[in-house]
Amino acid sequence: MADYLDTWLHEKARSLKPTTLAIYTDYVTKDLVPALGAIRLEKLNHLHVACFIDDQLAAGRGPTTVRRLVATLSSALGDAIRKRRLHDNAARHAPLPHPPKRIMPCWTSTDAATFLRHCDATDDPLANLFEVLIGTGLRKGEALALHWCDVHLDDAVLFVRYTLSNVRNSTPVMTSPKMKSSHAWVGLSDRVIAAFERQRRAQAAHNATTELVFSQADGAPLRPEVVLRRFHHLCAAAGVPRIRVHDLRHLAATLMISSQVPLAMASKTLRHSTISTTVDIYGHLVPYAAQQAVDAIATAITAAELVQRSC
Repeated sequence: MADYLDTWLHEKARSLKPTTLAIYTDYVTKDLVPALGAIRLEKLNHLHVACFIDDQLAAGRGPTTVRRLVATLSSALGDAIRKRRLHDNAARHAPLPHPPKRIMPCWTSTDAATFLRHCDATDDPLANLFEVLIGTGLRKGEALALHWCDVHLDDAVLFVRYTLSNVRNSTPVMTSPKMKSSHAWVGLSDRVIAAFERQRRAQAAHNATTELVFSQADGAPLRPEVVLRRFHHLCAAAGVPRIRVHDLRHLAATLMISSQVPLAMASKTLRHSTISTTVDIYGHLVPYAAQQAVDAIATAITAAELVQRSC
């Protein structure tokens, strides 16, 4: 298993993003090989995987981490099956723990207004970034990798081409977005257009020469951890609940859906792969949709009855 996993990682390096490869490498070298490396590939069975899961949980690893470890192992074994080295994937139907469903914290529109008003009043250098994140639902990495050539203010749209990530939380790299559906146009409101215009003026005032919309003074990308620290500082100063920067995306989704924006349009704006993804994540916010559905049934039947009566 140790030899096979090492070869598998080497081959996967050709197709994986640097961040994903770093995660796979850590899982393989720090967890899978120490636990399963001495077992022959063709001898690995479901009991080995079940014992590995039990040992990881007993060592205090969280359910989500354990599921990711087993998913990595399953991916490696799946490749062995495709190469006809195995007949069965011992990790495919492993007894995995179910992580607790995370309740996403979310600001209200009042919280958002309070926060943005504080950023504006203090002339914070990241104020425009947070306005764009809230006003578009972009992921943090997508906003930090945004290039001016992809922002079209006259047409009120931007195009997502890149995302900024940290490899092992240290080295920032620019890669393609999370999914194919993430490569897409995003509309811009007047508020967001104004934020971009302020950002352009701010860069011009500091003689900043960079292709990036949001950058350090020397034109280098903003580091995600620096943005997070600044965001938490501003949350405390503004007196609003402390959340993650990524939760601003949830805020954007919540405001859209709670304002009865059609789910299809909200899903398109968030660039989810399918509308079912939007429903799975935010379905609890749309009781109005369920009411509209049954009202539509009643309306159709009532209309048919009126036609019959008139005849």
